[in-house]
Amino acid sequence: MRVIAGSRRSIRLTTVKGDKVRPTTDRIKETLFNILQPDIPGAAFLDLFSGSGAIGIEALSRGAKEAVLVEQDRDALACIRTNLKATKFETEAQVKAGDVLSVLRTLQHAPFDLIFMDPPYDLFLEEKVLQILSTASYVDEYTKIIVEASAGTDFSYAEALGFSVYREKSYGSNKHIFLEKRQL
Repeated sequence: MRVIAGSRRSIRLTTVKGDKVRPTTDRIKETLFNILQPDIPGAAFLDLFSGSGAIGIEALSRGAKEAVLVEQDRDALACIRTNLKATKFETEAQVKAGDVLSVLRTLQHAPFDLIFMDPPYDLFLEEKVLQILSTASYVDEYTKIIVEASAGTDFSYAEALGFSVYREKSYGSNKHIFLEKRQL
């Protein structure tokens, strides 16, 4: 795994050993960031269920002004810190250790431009996170939320939470769902 583009292009990133973390492949990461590229320069980026930190680091490499990475697994946190050091993004990134739902309930931040989440598949964490984000002060009508989920994950509840799905990109066994707060 490596940084695909930007100021830290081609720097190799470490990953967590074993199957605790499911890294986004370079191909899918490149497709995602090609979609997001117009929104990244100067963006405040929130990376939930960060794993190795590769998504937040990619955002920083492509010009995001800051990234907040949230992860609870001890090995993944060590991996994130190693990757931030290797890419020299320690000052642009803030690592929050803890359960994502708990961190989100206490997070104090200006509205994020982009929020990415890649929770463990098929545990219905997407809906729990979106419930919190629906009333969070750090999400406004300009915030774009991207969810990586298994292909069969249902997002029909999103509208009831005040979000609209404005794009979906399928990759076979998984997909990216792009959401924003519905305009009232």
